[in-house]
Amino acid sequence: MTAATNCVIRTLPLLPRGVIRTQRSVYKHLNQLRNVSVRRRGPSDPPLPISNAIPTTSKPASPKGVWAPKTRLAVGIVFVGSLIYSMLSSPLQPVPERTESPSIADLDSRRKRESGVSSTSPMRLRMEAFIKEQQELIVRELEKVDGGKFRKDTWTRPAGGDGISCVLQDGKVFEKAGVNTSIVYGTLPRTAIAKMRVNHKALDPDIDSLEFFAAGLSLVLHPQNPMAPTVHLNYRYFETMDKNGDGKAWWFGGGTDLTPSYLFEEDAIHFHRTVKDACDKHDRDYYPRFKAWCDKYFYIPHRGESRGVGGIFFDDLDEEANDQDELFSFVQHCLEAFLPSYLPIIEKRKNLPFGPREKEWQQVRRGRYVEFNLVHDRGTSFGLATPGARVESILMSLPLTARWVYMHEPEKGSKEDRMLKVLKKPAEWI
Repeated sequence: MTAATNCVIRTLPLLPRGVIRTQRSVYKHLNQLRNVSVRRRGPSDPPLPISNAIPTTSKPASPKGVWAPKTRLAVGIVFVGSLIYSMLSSPLQPVPERTESPSIADLDSRRKRESGVSSTSPMRLRMEAFIKEQQELIVRELEKVDGGKFRKDTWTRPAGGDGISCVLQDGKVFEKAGVNTSIVYGTLPRTAIAKMRVNHKALDPDIDSLEFFAAGLSLVLHPQNPMAPTVHLNYRYFETMDKNGDGKAWWFGGGTDLTPSYLFEEDAIHFHRTVKDACDKHDRDYYPRFKAWCDKYFYIPHRGESRGVGGIFFDDLDEEANDQDELFSFVQHCLEAFLPSYLPIIEKRKNLPFGPREKEWQQVRRGRYVEFNLVHDRGTSFGLATPGARVESILMSLPLTARWVYMHEPEKGSKEDRMLKVLKKPAEWI
């Protein structure tokens, strides 16, 4: 280090840690400005070129327009010193941090942490808490029936939301059983808003996008024994919101239906009566209305037959149908009726004898189940079309095994034929 360099550096005040890196950078640039090496040559260094090694009496003229090395060094020292003095004499201005407004999902998470969920909470938080509570109860009771344990997977969505998938495969009673909850925050594009306005006129048609929330519990049980029926259940809540999370349009949907391979009329009657009792607590018109809706919805047009013996189905129940709290209570009673509607049936049928013929027919009927879910079910279509959706959870409803037999026809007058006739023409069970 030259004396001139040391002079410049010593005149600087003590530097804070954040500026030390600048001081080190100064040393680096000063060394680059110097045109000579400060390292002593050692004996192992190669010899200098002859033109530099032999001293000359006359000083070579510097090329025109190029400063001499000492001049460049002096100017560089003055320039860098002035730069550092300017940096240190001016107050340091903090760089402003970029902050983004918290998302609706973030705000809801904060509400749950700070205040919990009560009857005064937004409906979306109440529905979320209720379905997660019911999921735990249903899984616990089904594990008692099967003797096995559900695999539990939790997942989150980057855009907001989470879910819990509980699945049991190759159990003693259930070949495949799934009980899932999903919470989704997202943004509806203009095209989706236009479609939803068909049933919900409260949606603003002049906006390009809209925040939404969806929560639901879905359940499908496929037993091992062909004499035990498959059952499906889904209850859900959908809400649109402004940027602050204030609810705009909202509606409930859901239902449950029974899909036997072999018909036991007392099972169908018990299932429908239990569901009807839940409906009658709120409106005696609900059961006949939603039963007919179920028969129409769970129909496979290309087969000309229903998926099963029905139950109830409804969608888009909003303020035109009833008060929000009343509809929430209705959905709660329907979901709470599931275990009483199905557990007595599975307990009676899970150990009945069967053979290869019954197992083959069960597999054929499960093929029909797959066809409906992948071709006609709106819930499956919506789930697969949602960005960031968890495909494994959506396709949880499909059976572990199924069968497609070319030109399969049951024998006339057989138990299989009797089942098919009921599927061709839905019955009134109560």
